[in-house]
Amino acid sequence: MKSSLFFQVIIFSLFASTHFLHGDTDVDKAFPDDVIVIPNILVDKSGEELSSEILDKKYVGLYFSASWCGPCRKFTPKLIEFRNKHAEDFEVILVGADGSHKAQANYMKKYSMPWLAMKNKSLEAKHASKISGVEVIPYLVILDQKGNIISKSGKNDLSKFGDGTLEYWKDL
Repeated sequence: MKSSLFFQVIIFSLFASTHFLHGDTDVDKAFPDDVIVIPNILVDKSGEELSSEILDKKYVGLYFSASWCGPCRKFTPKLIEFRNKHAEDFEVILVGADGSHKAQANYMKKYSMPWLAMKNKSLEAKHASKISGVEVIPYLVILDQKGNIISKSGKNDLSKFGDGTLEYWKDL
């Protein structure tokens, strides 16, 4: 079990360094170095494109995850439960590390993810990963209502504060 997790971390680190974090000049040219850009169009689990306007005035969790990641599959139901309890003030956006749009959509369907996702492998998704400093998944970055990063340890925050996590984030 531990060796499986070790290899998943190694694989993701290689994947992230190749695809998300380093040397992607298209990403470097397209966006500012210090701001996460939420695209105007996000996708749901059926692939339908929807406006990101649903995020207005909400705290947002950027959820870096993938279907092949065991720890992600374990954490996802906890995040769904938390999001559903706090849906009025909190929303999640999946930033997937799956290899294709289809794999990402299947992951969202399998877990009945109630949130939207950035398009798989989009420049915005790569940029969000770079700005957030993602090295392992699952990884949950919390943005305030203005889009500023207020926590890069959202997963740990949820474990520590449980249902009080949103209040904790609001106080940051």
